[in-house]
Order: sequence, then C-alpha cells, then structure tokens
Amino acid sequence: MAELIYIIDDDKNIRDLIVKYIEKEGYSVKAFDNAEDVLKNFNIDKPDMLILDIMMPGMDGYELCKEIRKTSDVPIIIVSARDEDLDKVLGLELGSDDYIAKPFSPRELIARMKSIFRRVKAPQRNNEIRIKDIIIVPDERKALYNGQEIDFTSMEFELVLFLSQNVNKAFTREQLLERVWRYDSFVETRAVDDMVKRIRKKLMGYGCKFNITTIWGYGYKVES
Repeated sequence: MAELIYIIDDDKNIRDLIVKYIEKEGYSVKAFDNAEDVLKNFNIDKPDMLILDIMMPGMDGYELCKEIRKTSDVPIIIVSARDEDLDKVLGLELGSDDYIAKPFSPRELIARMKSIFRRVKAPQRNNEIRIKDIIIVPDERKALYNGQEIDFTSMEFELVLFLSQNVNKAFTREQLLERVWRYDSFVETRAVDDMVKRIRKKLMGYGCKFNITTIWGYGYKVES
C-alpha cells in the first residue's frame, strides 16, 4: 500500500505542484490549506509523512509541528520561503526531520522524502544495546529506561542509536550530520548541538545515567 503524504500549504499553486510530483512517484496524497484541518484528520487517516509550510493563516507550521510531536513521531518536512538559519534551526528544534527553502526543486523534495523513508524503514541488524541504565531496541526503534519508553522523536532516536552503536567513539558535528541525516544538506552544525540539548533534557527528565558526552572542540560520543 502506498504511503500517505499530507501536504499543507495555503498557496494553491505550490500545493498543487507538490501534489502533482508526489503522486507521480506513486504516493497517496491529502492536501490541506490550513493546520486546523490537518489536526482534525490526523487520527482518522494517519499519514506516513507531512510536508508543511510555515506561514499559514491561523495556526502556523511551527505550531502544527509542535502539536503533532506531542503524540507522533511521523516524519515532517518543512517547506518555507523563510530561509534564515534561525527558522531552519527552530523547525528542527520543534521536531521536523528536514527543512527546504522555497523556491525548491521538486526532485530535491522527492529525494529527501525517499531518504527519510529509507532511514525510518531500514531494518536494523543489531539486537538490544544496553548502555548504563537504558536499553536501545533497534528493531522496535525504542529506547527504554526501567521498562519505560523514552519519548524521543525519530531523528533524536537516530542520533542516540548511531552513537550507541559506536560507543566510546567520538564524532564531529559534520560527521554526525552526514551519517545521521545520511545526505549532504543545508543543516548547520548548530542543529546537532540543539538536538543533543533536547536529548539531554529528556534523559534528565527520566533520571537516566546514560548521556551524550561533549568532546570540547570536536564533537560528541556515548560512553559505556
């Protein structure tokens, strides 16, 4: 069955263009011109990915992303005319998986969609990973503390998993962007720092001893 993609943009021309190209790739599509209708439909017909604009009447794309992340780790790509680094980082902080500036190439959008789907659906070969007081279950895409699942987004889990699969090995921010995001992208190295901060905050909330260690002037690692 084809993956269902939600397209959210108040500009009909852009919305129709995205729909056209995505349908040509064999995906199912539902298009919306406002965030409120997305939330009404989300639990009725759950999407496999959202592609959303920031600037919309009523609830904007940032708020929609924030609301979706309260209950779901569905992949989210933000497509926006706002191309400032601050906007990109904010989108990633709120849990989006990618951010593409308008105007954009439909081929680039499709390539990034496929990259995210490959990452999310890729079968994991490793069994449980136990480090300090958490258990990482790659096959189920879960991190557990005392049997309780830690509330990571998809990208946060990817970073924790990658570092845990390479325990005690340090990686630069650039290496993490390349290996976790898995393609060359616009993403600034600051996005890695912001994601690590979010992960640490969640780990502290659970009282975990497991943590991501900063290697000053270099990058990050997970220690056994």
